[in-house]
Amino acid sequence: MASKFSTEHYSSPAVSDPAVFPETADVQEQLTTLDPASGAMADPGASASSWNDLAAEEDFVPRHVGPSAAEVATMLETLGVSSLDALMEQTVPAKIRAKQPLQLPAGRSEAELLQALKAIAQQNQVFRSYIGMGYANCITPPVIQRNILENPGWYTQYTPYQPEIAQGRLEALLNFQTVVTDLTGMEIANASLLDEATAAAEAMSMSYGLHKGKATAFWVAESCHPQTIEVVKTRALPLGIEVIVSHPSEVAQCDRPIFGMLLQYPATDGRIEDYEAAIAHAHEAGALVTVAADLLALTLLKPPGEFGADIVVGNTQRFGVPLGYGGPHAAYFATREAYKRQIPGRLVGISKDVQGNTALRLALQTREQHIRRDKATSNICTAQVLLAVMASMYAVYHGAEGLQRIATRVHQLTCGLASGLTQLGYRVGQTPFFDTVRVEGEAAQMAQVWERAIAHRINLRRMNATSFGITLDETTTPQAVEELLRVFALEDAAPQQLDITTRIPKAFQRTSPYLSHPVFQDYRSETELLRYMYRLQMKDLSLATAMIPLGSCTMKLNSTSEMLPVTWAEFGQIHPFAPVEQTQGYQTLFRQLEDWLAEITGFSAISLQPNAGSQGEYTGLLVIRQYHLQRGDAHRRVCLIPESAHGTNPASAVMAGMKVVPVKCDRDGNIDIDDLRAKAEKHSDTLAALMVTYPSTHGVFEEGIQDICAIVHQHGGQVYMDGANLNAQVGLCRPAELGADVCHLNLHKTFCIPHGGGGPGMGPIGVVAHLTPFLPGHDIVSPYAETGEHIGAVSAAPWGSSSILPISWMYIALMGGEGLTHATEVAILNANYMAKRLEGHYSILYRGRNDRVAHECIIDLRPFKKSLGIEAEDIAKRLIDYGFHPPTMSWPVAGTIMVEPTESESQAELDRFCDAMIAIREEIREIEDGNADRQNNLLKNAPHTAAMVAGDRWDYPYSRERAVYPTPWTKANKFWPSVGRVDNAYGDRNLVCACLPMDAYTE
Repeated sequence: MASKFSTEHYSSPAVSDPAVFPETADVQEQLTTLDPASGAMADPGASASSWNDLAAEEDFVPRHVGPSAAEVATMLETLGVSSLDALMEQTVPAKIRAKQPLQLPAGRSEAELLQALKAIAQQNQVFRSYIGMGYANCITPPVIQRNILENPGWYTQYTPYQPEIAQGRLEALLNFQTVVTDLTGMEIANASLLDEATAAAEAMSMSYGLHKGKATAFWVAESCHPQTIEVVKTRALPLGIEVIVSHPSEVAQCDRPIFGMLLQYPATDGRIEDYEAAIAHAHEAGALVTVAADLLALTLLKPPGEFGADIVVGNTQRFGVPLGYGGPHAAYFATREAYKRQIPGRLVGISKDVQGNTALRLALQTREQHIRRDKATSNICTAQVLLAVMASMYAVYHGAEGLQRIATRVHQLTCGLASGLTQLGYRVGQTPFFDTVRVEGEAAQMAQVWERAIAHRINLRRMNATSFGITLDETTTPQAVEELLRVFALEDAAPQQLDITTRIPKAFQRTSPYLSHPVFQDYRSETELLRYMYRLQMKDLSLATAMIPLGSCTMKLNSTSEMLPVTWAEFGQIHPFAPVEQTQGYQTLFRQLEDWLAEITGFSAISLQPNAGSQGEYTGLLVIRQYHLQRGDAHRRVCLIPESAHGTNPASAVMAGMKVVPVKCDRDGNIDIDDLRAKAEKHSDTLAALMVTYPSTHGVFEEGIQDICAIVHQHGGQVYMDGANLNAQVGLCRPAELGADVCHLNLHKTFCIPHGGGGPGMGPIGVVAHLTPFLPGHDIVSPYAETGEHIGAVSAAPWGSSSILPISWMYIALMGGEGLTHATEVAILNANYMAKRLEGHYSILYRGRNDRVAHECIIDLRPFKKSLGIEAEDIAKRLIDYGFHPPTMSWPVAGTIMVEPTESESQAELDRFCDAMIAIREEIREIEDGNADRQNNLLKNAPHTAAMVAGDRWDYPYSRERAVYPTPWTKANKFWPSVGRVDNAYGDRNLVCACLPMDAYTE
């Protein structure tokens, strides 16, 4: 394939596509000429040669791609190749290269694209939303918006698997867990889930796994939110679970044994019901009871833990997180401590470090799908950390008194609204409510109300032809209630005297305290809160600090221009179930992003609904399952999975109702094609799918990928490709052309949505033509309901976490096809350069053709354990002293680290990391030579904290300076870990997953 950076591609003006960018159709573009040999920028100071050249904006590509022209040339020289094209020819097998270059609009400048995206955003209409259904407008305190949501020190962090450099985020998540346990009345809560509907589905799966009998029915109250019911049904179907939707009072008459029950509190139409009798009956039947509860309501209502709930789930969106047309938001999951080893997702616990200081960490990790694989009951490997941090800070900002004040005000406004509607002759009913009323009238009358509401730019929830739901929230004012009443008054005068007397009977009122911990008392002024947030931020290493070289995780630049649109009101302040005609800007963005992703991957269609990579995996397998069912092949249930696969793969397959059959890997890490062929032949009649990651989990382009796909197709199966490593494919090869039938795309990896400290993410899927009819639907949104073949909803919102999709839109539009391809080539260049520099110091475990790696490489540290007792963890922790986040540890091979530099890191940063690794190798050599103790050494004692070196005693056989200032750059800009090495086992033996009680602080 010809170089993407030849003068031929870059020398002629490209007109912006008017179909894609109609608002700037008259703008012509001229991309900077690049040197065809090295991909280097040519003469950046050259004068314009034509009038059109003067209209050209600054190219974004060199802002995103870290190495300069000179650095690219130097690295290529180090590798002994003449150009990026030559390196790609050595690395990527010719037979898998894309058939043609990416056909995408040319990249444009940041300023121009922000203007273009603003024009698209303004096609959305921001109505006042009273729709409810688990979503509510709220006020994001500006101090939280600017210093958390818009702060790269928070949104560019990685998952806190390295607790020594994540204490700030872990503390914020511990606060989140405390908020949830306090308000729900439960004993333990996780660090967040994806959304309320999937949290409810996780509760169903957990209840099913805990049940000792043979029951296969799950009782769901008809008063649950409809999107929750739909997602629960989707998840139940492949597991053979029967979902019974009815009123809770009828459970006593059920003729089938149930293993679990789901209730909504308050109900979707606002009613507060007494569930104690239904819960007692469910418990008598041996079932666990899940309550989906509104956290703000729980500041006034009796918590579910006090009336018998076993699991409580819900959404924390109204705690300061914008609506965002459906996400991202942090769901919560709370349960009893007896079920601590079954709770899905992540769990933050209190432990101690080697000096005995209190330290936080992720607890009970052996229960996660990474370890349990096909025995796992959940494939969740993420959280919504950034949004959970926002919600926790909202609680810190307001405290118990502030939250109660907000809830009381919302309730009183709702009481006043109910009073006025009753005076107007509408039927509201006498059932207790919190913030939602169901108002009924005559059909013709309600039709008029609907038209008047739209004219006033108000969205109501249409329950049916004769009733509406109205949900008030923190942003509602008395004037807004008065306007609502004028809408309902039609030709009559709106009532003036409104009764705001509480409608919550004493039996439902909360009496137990909550949020009494000091953290919810001490930071009420903005000055104190700001300092608290920055103290936490300083304890965390983010991309604002240094490279985060995590294999398979692609921690690349999340540019500021890509992030800016996330908080625009036109994207952030729209309810997920607003009428589609009001969201034309979003629809335009969705269509363009889907088209671009289809072009990049070669697939026929894209679904944006899955709101995490794990959900994308699961959705892709459900699509394959539905395809087989529609063909009458319900018996096809076997899923082949390589032994090296990520733990989510087998977990997703089991959740999709499939039987996992492992496939061996050869000594070079590649899929053993002979074993694959034998397994495919053995299970030919029942083969459903193969799950494969490409490039492989060990970081090379496997030559046999097309043969692998052909074998599976030959035996009637479909190929699911894990898109975790797509950053090595974009512009060079396409999953569909390799033989994949479906692939999930981690937008939080390849397409620049930030990791947010462990979430948010997006995991859309692409499919070939014959799988298109089976993409997920969403019955609440009519455009999805065109065929009866689609699978049900997999996320609460129709387009997943919609408000972060502008990030990926911006990235692709900024880079263009040429820039995206160049980014991929430089990602591969950076990885090979690092592998070359580390040669002779460490062994690179796997290589592909011509001894090249793809976009990541695995460094084998096992020999040091065997000869010296030095573990991979010791080297990882020592890297912290050098100012780096450790690479991925012990995956896919135990005792190794996997490094992925991404295209965004400069040669200077790559060299800094390599120099650190080489210096650590010399520290290991000191142990080998007998010049350092095998136990008391720089690696075993790492990381070293400021408290250690500032203490009066120093009982180590090396200097303080060597411990904490091993290089000149650490002296110039030191990142200090806030705790020493954390004792993981102690934290699991003494599990504490909420803020310590008051007496602990007193002591």
